[in-house]
Order: sequence, then C-alpha cells, then structure tokens
Amino acid sequence: MPSLTSLTFLSLQRVGINAETVTNVSSTDFPGHWPGEDHSWDLEHFKQHVQVQFHTNHELDSSFSLTRIDTSLANAFRRILLAEIPTLAIESVFIFQNTSVIQDEVLAHRLGLIPLCGDRSAISWLKWHRGPAHDDPDAKQDELTDYNSCVLELEVACEWADGGLAKAAQGETNPDVLYKNHSVYARDLIWKPVGRQHDKFDKAQPLKAANPDILIAKMRPGQSIRLVVHAFKGIGMDHAKFSPVATASYRLLPTIDIVRPIVGAEAKKFARCFPKGVIALEKVTRDDARKNKELEGKEGEVKAVVKDPMRDTVSRECLRHPEFKDKVKLGRVRDHFIFRVESTGQWASDELFLESVRLLRVKCERVKRGLEALTR
Repeated sequence: MPSLTSLTFLSLQRVGINAETVTNVSSTDFPGHWPGEDHSWDLEHFKQHVQVQFHTNHELDSSFSLTRIDTSLANAFRRILLAEIPTLAIESVFIFQNTSVIQDEVLAHRLGLIPLCGDRSAISWLKWHRGPAHDDPDAKQDELTDYNSCVLELEVACEWADGGLAKAAQGETNPDVLYKNHSVYARDLIWKPVGRQHDKFDKAQPLKAANPDILIAKMRPGQSIRLVVHAFKGIGMDHAKFSPVATASYRLLPTIDIVRPIVGAEAKKFARCFPKGVIALEKVTRDDARKNKELEGKEGEVKAVVKDPMRDTVSRECLRHPEFKDKVKLGRVRDHFIFRVESTGQWASDELFLESVRLLRVKCERVKRGLEALTR
C-alpha cells in the first residue's frame, strides 16, 4: 500500500478552484518536503514520463499538451518562443519620397512590424548583422552583404482612374472606381535578391510579407511613396517585431469532478454553466441506479457527465449556484500544460516548439560547460 504521504502528495497534484480562492498553488515535489521520500529531479524518470500530444497542428496555429513536467520548464519554453528564436524583420528604412499623410517615422514603424516569410532554409542560411555597440557610438556598423541582409523596395503612386473624374459617374464616391493605387499593401513590398541570394532562395518561395493584405497607407492622386528597406535577423528580446509568434501561451488542464449526481432540470442548468461541449447529458440507466442510491427511481431522466474538460475556461459559474455547492469540485492538473502557439508566418507552428527545445538544450550545455570550468 502507498504511504499516507504518497496519497497526500498525489492529492496535491491538482490546484483547487473554489468560489473565491485557489488552493494548492505552491509546489511540494522538491527534495526533503515529504519525510522519507525523495522527489529530486531524475533524468531517467523524466524520459519515461514526459509526454507531448498535439491536439491541432496547422501551419500557423497549433495546440498541444505537455505533461509531467515542472512549471519552470514549461515557462522556459514559452519565454524562448517569445523572445529567443531568431527571425528576419525590417530594421532600416530609407525613404526617398513620401507625400502621403503618414509621417515618415510612423510609416517606418508600420513597415518594421510587417512579418516576413520565404524559403526557410535560405532564411536560416542568412547570418546575423551586428550593428554598433550601444556603449560605443563611434563604432562602425558591420558591412552589409548578401548573407546578412535582404533588400525590399516599395514604389507606389496614386493616380486618377481612367484619366480623371470626367469618366466617373456623377456623385461617385467609391475610391476603387475613382483612383488607382490608392491603398498601399504589404504585397507592394518587392524583394530584390542580391549576390548569392539568387541561388540560395527557392524561386517559388521568394521573400515577401507573410500577410499580403496588411494595409500600410492610403493615398490620393498626386501622392506617392518610394522607399527601400533592409531586413536583418534578430530576436524578440531586442524588439517585438523579431518575435516569431503572435502568441505563445499555456494553461493548466481543467478538472471537473461531479461528486454527487446532478439530474433533471438541474443537469440542464449545470450544462449551461460551462462552454458548449464540456458537459454532456445522458439518461440514467438501471445500472446507474443500482450503483448509486441517489439515482434510484430516476431511471430515464438526464444526468450531467463530464465530456471534455479541456474546453472549460474555468469561469466558476457553477459555483455561484447554491444547488451545486456540494456536488462538484473544480481544479486544474498541476503538471498538464496545454500550449497554444500561433506563428506569424516565418516558421511553422510545430517547428517553433522543436526549435525552443533545441535552444533550451544549447543554454543548458552552456551552463554545464561553465560549471565544469569553475570546478577545474
């Protein structure tokens, strides 16, 4: 039989969700907490128990469960996803002509936030471009080459459609009828490969905006924009535009334990307290009545059962109704993390997680080498 401390330890693997409070939020699985038990981290135990299960896996959006790991490790993956995976983004903007109503600095900022995409292997081939150190303003910037920067051009001029208003119907206000090139979109950024980029980039996957329909500016006849931008590699730690994800978050798996039967009209009300698909209604059978005395004489009525707790948002709505006070317990599994990763387009969403694992391993190897150097 398991010891009393083992049973207590297992019960504390769930975070309790009460009407006004949250319990068991502190970790108790560290060495020395439970007398006679050692919960120190073990590599072999980690290899045997850690699991990754994908729920959805699309190019730009994926969801997966990461189980049997500590919160610190899950949060390390999240922070690496946000801030340490390198991407290519617009860094320098050279404006030769801008007669639109948007100021130069605002226009440059909008261009910098446009996510880029293209041949992944070629983008990985590009090297880092190191600018001058912040504490040395006199230091010269690294030379721009075909392997550390990419050039894109934007040249758009707004004109009257079909020679002017004379051919437009009287009272026409639709800009698509009146003007040409009145809206400047991200697809108007044209990549100009130089040097070895002609060979490294697949012609079927040129460097371009990940979303071609991002609106940059609106213009009217006589206004134009002509500029050149340089894209460099960077990380989200330096600027948010280099972050490869639109969002990278996790939540703990919700648990819903129905400790006493909820039947009839109460079952329907209970189901409405949760998002659609979390609670299902099933008919009470003779076997159910035989196993639970509270269901005797209620055969044929509907009862509430938990169908998919992963869809629950833990709103605690059911705890606000007194009839459910002693019939349900809410919680979250402490070591079951449901990740949601949305890529901005330069990386596939599942590749991002694998890259975060690789980078964490590199960081661990760096720390290991440092510790070995200290102990020599």
